[in-house]
Amino acid sequence: MIYLNDETIRGIGIDWPRLVGIVEEVAAIKERGDCAHPLKPYLRFGDPVNRIIAMPAYVGGSVQAAGIKWVASFPHNRRIGLPRAHNTLILNDPATGEPVAFLHSGLLNGLRTAAVSGSILRAYAAERRPAKVRLGLIGWGPIGRLHLEMAIALLGDKLERITLYDLNGMDPGTVPASVRGITDIADDWRPVYRGSSVIATCTVAAERYIDEAPPAGALLLNVSLRDYKPDSVAKVKAIIVDDWQEVCRENTDIEQLHVQHGLQESDTLTIPQVLFHGALSRFDAEEPVYFNPMGLAVFDIGIADYYVGEALRLGKGTRLKV
Repeated sequence: MIYLNDETIRGIGIDWPRLVGIVEEVAAIKERGDCAHPLKPYLRFGDPVNRIIAMPAYVGGSVQAAGIKWVASFPHNRRIGLPRAHNTLILNDPATGEPVAFLHSGLLNGLRTAAVSGSILRAYAAERRPAKVRLGLIGWGPIGRLHLEMAIALLGDKLERITLYDLNGMDPGTVPASVRGITDIADDWRPVYRGSSVIATCTVAAERYIDEAPPAGALLLNVSLRDYKPDSVAKVKAIIVDDWQEVCRENTDIEQLHVQHGLQESDTLTIPQVLFHGALSRFDAEEPVYFNPMGLAVFDIGIADYYVGEALRLGKGTRLKV
């Protein structure tokens, strides 16, 4: 068995086009029916804001990997200097069930999250063909920063302006040097929301706060899932989910749209429909696109399998005796 952590993954490197390509590859395998990912259970005890989630999955096709992600989310950890999330993942040989890799990496969780957003961003850009993109990020934690890195890599010269906001303030020195000249730091979420064509919400907001309709034609990457008051997005027609059964629960914005405005699974698009079947072409260019990813372990498995393969190829990671 091989052990990988954040240091190992950073040593291997972060290739955003490759990671987004893995997401697209897994989405295609999923569409062919060669994946398994049962509904994930939430373990809660003590403080109800805390949770540990079990996410087992199998990816067939060209990946051929199975395993389980076990991720703990403790929002108050920042008060004691610990990360909010602790992410572990075990990979098993799908032919024998033998454990072959153990990964303890919050970075891996963030890479999967941003790479899934990247797959939708790439499809959106291919369909809408914007000459320039104004990127807005609400929330400047690890997930927000990885989303900026991903957008820089995918958009290149099309990235015209970046506007950032975090409720707790932010150090301008944490913005990548390559884009500081085109970056503004706002003192409220509204300038970010109103002035951007691609908006990613990457917060741990205790209450929903976005109460305005989105800008015309904007891509809303609703990563944190609980930022939009239902009325603000009730008229949006282009709604993408990674899995309806997963995302229409746990007080997500999708569940609130379902309860308060009657949103149904048939009203939403899937990731494969958007990536491979041109689903966004059904809507005119002024229609906002609203992406709500609950997080599917098939994408974690695919990206973890890639890093394990690279670690073995490059002689990185730690061998564990079992």
